[in-house]
Amino acid sequence: MESMSKAKILRIYVSSTDVVKHTSVYETIAFEAKKYGLAGATVFKGIMGYGTSSNLHSDKFWEINYKVPVVVEIIDEEEKINHFLDIILPWLKLLPKGCLVTCQDTLVVLMKNGEKK
Repeated sequence: MESMSKAKILRIYVSSTDVVKHTSVYETIAFEAKKYGLAGATVFKGIMGYGTSSNLHSDKFWEINYKVPVVVEIIDEEEKINHFLDIILPWLKLLPKGCLVTCQDTLVVLMKNGEKK
């Protein structure tokens, strides 16, 4: 991906307690994105939120399972994002709880590679 190029943003909204393949969904998605050569993935932990179940979850409420919203965001070329969606959508459809997946156009203004350590 180059600077000033068109790309797609893929966002996956799940819960911190959602699991696929005996691993948290957000970890599985991030590792699979790396495996399939996507430009990068970022996982954001929410401090409060609710979904279609209308159950409000917050880091202020005490729960045995620390359940808060999580968003996985991936930006890459449209073709790569579409291929990755083909891989992860079957897993997400099997989740017992709700999730949300969005995809939108974006413009990469600057992409600067850092040094590997």
